[in-house]
Amino acid sequence: MRTFRLAISGDILNEEGVDAYGGLPTDQLDRTCHIAYHFLREQGPRTGDREYWERFYSLEVSPAHLNDLDGFVVLRPWMKRKTIESARERLVVIGRSGAGYDKVDLAACTECDIALFNAPLALNHPTASTALLFMLALAKKLFAQDKSTRAGRWDMQAALLGEEIIGRTLGIVGLGHSGRELVRLVAPFSMQVLAYSPHADPAQARALNVELVDLDELFRRADFVSVHARPRPENRHFISRAEFALMKPSAYFVNVARGELVDEAALVEALKSRRIAGAALDVFEHEPLPVEHPLIELDNVILTPHWSASTRDVWQATGKAMIDGMLRAARGEVPENVVNREALLRPGFLDKLAKFAENRAGG
Repeated sequence: MRTFRLAISGDILNEEGVDAYGGLPTDQLDRTCHIAYHFLREQGPRTGDREYWERFYSLEVSPAHLNDLDGFVVLRPWMKRKTIESARERLVVIGRSGAGYDKVDLAACTECDIALFNAPLALNHPTASTALLFMLALAKKLFAQDKSTRAGRWDMQAALLGEEIIGRTLGIVGLGHSGRELVRLVAPFSMQVLAYSPHADPAQARALNVELVDLDELFRRADFVSVHARPRPENRHFISRAEFALMKPSAYFVNVARGELVDEAALVEALKSRRIAGAALDVFEHEPLPVEHPLIELDNVILTPHWSASTRDVWQATGKAMIDGMLRAARGEVPENVVNREALLRPGFLDKLAKFAENRAGG
């Protein structure tokens, strides 16, 4: 048998060096004699190191981390071209433990004959349900009512009167997997659903009873705008001051996609001036969000730490996808959900993968 050497990024560990989220079924690796794996423990948190939580979103995988590896599972760290190129001779697959892969240089992976796979469906429902949660919390003024109750301000009842989302207009930016799931979730609320999604299938949109519109029309008509678009270089700040100026003063803005899609300064301005009624954000341009950021001082925005969609169910699904993918690669088989499928046709990738075909006899 040929040993498949695997490493897992250490940001998945807690301060005790144990899987913090309980989602990786590493027992399957332990039972597989042809796989040797380890965690990059230097990337994990250490007891008393509070600064770790200020830098953990900027962690990077270095060439030394990939030395003599056949597979690598990455959670948050960046994987840049120089690092990926250093591993081109041996590394076969990278598993991104989640759906987004914007921190991994995909072109470099393909050029270096490395397949990148992810867990594209695991976050669809959690992301959509987070958007619905935010919409309801904003409309019902949930956090303001909680605050007034804790302060004993029952006299604020009239001032904190909420509203229903039933019959309102929802604008979805990006009608991909999570956007379509949000359409399904809001069906009982009889909302009129608009979507801006340049690559959407018009027939599929019609089947969902979704009206495809341009971005300006969506922002002008929607009572709730929910962002589900993918991060691409050309999409940076494509939601800006001009879009917020189109919104109704009674409208709410929700972002569960990526912070860089939105001009954050313009959003702060719209919230401060009450140009829009409020917002709920799970993602930010700079993460973690600095404690001195102006968003934190505002009372008409809900903030969560890029984590509302990360439930125990998600971690179990993504963890299973990562281990299943590595088990397949260690048998010389292509993992499911490869993102850069053109890499699968490259002779260099096929040669590296074929070396592990002898492990199939071992299960």
